[in-house]
Amino acid sequence: MFRWRFGNHDLDLTHRGLIMGIVNVTPDSFSDGGRFNDPGRAVEHAFTLLAEGADILDVGGESTRPGAEPVSEAEELRRVLPVIRAVRSQTKALISIDTMKAVVARAALDAGADIINDVTGLRGDAAMPRVAAETQAGLVVMHMTGTPQTMQHQPQYDDVVAAVGDYFDNRLRVLEGEGIDPERIVLDPGFGFGKTLEHNLSLMRALPQLSTRRPLLVGVSRKSMIARVMHSDAMEDRFWPTIALSAYAREHGARIVRVHDVKPNCDALRMMEAILGGV
Repeated sequence: MFRWRFGNHDLDLTHRGLIMGIVNVTPDSFSDGGRFNDPGRAVEHAFTLLAEGADILDVGGESTRPGAEPVSEAEELRRVLPVIRAVRSQTKALISIDTMKAVVARAALDAGADIINDVTGLRGDAAMPRVAAETQAGLVVMHMTGTPQTMQHQPQYDDVVAAVGDYFDNRLRVLEGEGIDPERIVLDPGFGFGKTLEHNLSLMRALPQLSTRRPLLVGVSRKSMIARVMHSDAMEDRFWPTIALSAYAREHGARIVRVHDVKPNCDALRMMEAILGGV
């Protein structure tokens, strides 16, 4: 249940979770937009994250923050391909491409990426399942209602936990029918993507039951749900709560956490795993 098999990789996530470090090559991401928009700075940042303990580098060239405007395929490729090529030429570390576009995903895989991280769950681009089926890439399949432009317009669920669970079951079934081995798939509840604060908190509480299908990835780093709980919009006030959420998520079933600040989150996970008996 806690293995992730793709390409030449067979990752046992039973006792040791993975850290996915965020490399945003964008001018408009909600947290660090513009800081690493230059490919050289993005590559330098990627190696800093690896030195701090990242297991996966998640490279993205299009912001998916609420209300973000789409970018063209050409622009997204211009942003991410130099970074992926440069990183791949210097390390065998796992690289994920954070994209909704099949053309970008295929080009990123050709450039050396190992994993497709698609916030639409391979639904946003009709060609994405074919790219996934024709390659052996790892897949992160996320739940999102609507699009980044519309997802936070009064999201409603009768039962958000049941809705996300049903979505997971459906996507696993559909993608297997497309010729994709479920063992290549990691599931992501999509915190902050078409959810209110209470929806997000309900999903955190439900991680044990959501994690029974496939390994679970949780991405809550610096997200606005923290600001609403802390009653502060200051980005620096999201640092410690992110670490708390990462440790909680790992304890309650998450196998991968996606974060901006790798070292403190890595330290928290290793300590939590020692308590859980993973050392």
